[in-house]
Amino acid sequence: MERNTLRCLYIVCMFCTALAGDSCSLELRPSRVVVAFGETVTVNCVASRPVRVLGWESAVGATHTQNDLTVQWKVDSLIDWIEEPICYGVFFTAPRQCEEKLNLVLYKSPDSVSISLNHTGTMVEGKEYQLLCEVQNIAPVQYLTLRWYRGQTEVYNHSFADLSPTTPVQVSSSLLITPTVADHGVQYRCTAELDLGVDGPRPPPSVTSKPLDITVHYAPSFSHPEDETLELSKGEEASLNCTAMGNPPPAYTWSTAALSLEKMEDQPVLTSSTLRPGTYTCTASNILGKKSKQFIIKPKP
Repeated sequence: MERNTLRCLYIVCMFCTALAGDSCSLELRPSRVVVAFGETVTVNCVASRPVRVLGWESAVGATHTQNDLTVQWKVDSLIDWIEEPICYGVFFTAPRQCEEKLNLVLYKSPDSVSISLNHTGTMVEGKEYQLLCEVQNIAPVQYLTLRWYRGQTEVYNHSFADLSPTTPVQVSSSLLITPTVADHGVQYRCTAELDLGVDGPRPPPSVTSKPLDITVHYAPSFSHPEDETLELSKGEEASLNCTAMGNPPPAYTWSTAALSLEKMEDQPVLTSSTLRPGTYTCTASNILGKKSKQFIIKPKP
């Protein structure tokens, strides 16, 4: 009852005297506090002149004292998403009342961070796909940055500074990619990072998704697509290498007007000592396309 009366007296006084920040005579130590969900928080409010009533107005841990120059706000395990606590003082001399609001940041790391591909089936070179990163139950979201990585390289980041909720929320970020051959076998991942300022923990708390392996299907291609010419003596062994890159792995066919090579299908390398002079054509093919290359054999002078 006494406490409510004192608080009411303080509120009434607020209508009597204008408050000035420099003349408040109250100091919060510290003035900004960053605390993890469920951890202990302690802040002292100190008056610089004699005070009649000094107290904390808060949904949890509210307290007050009379005549003491220091009052402490303490919560052993902060699990409530409360408004910022206020330290108030009622003084014997003017200005007779003032208040200081604590800059309180209660943060919570996400329950999970996951990455997925907005597509079923295989990825094909040259087509556009969307990757989605989802973050569950993180707070406060305005301090969050979602970082996208291709392998070890950051390729994009998404901040949420324009949002204002202080309670846990679910957010997501998307990344559009157009895969090439170089993306085959690459891993993508996303990291949720809470940068809470100079008063926050260092390094900033972060949670990373499991990597997403990228499998890209692409048409066959030769590392050296130019036609090749070989000069051979009679009976000399020749090796014609038609190996191509492709996914799915290419199938191979050989053809020539000089010799029937039906039994050599699906072999990327043709090795023989009975090849006659002429032109040998190799074709590498899969479901996405095919490429051909010629080997010209001439008699050695």
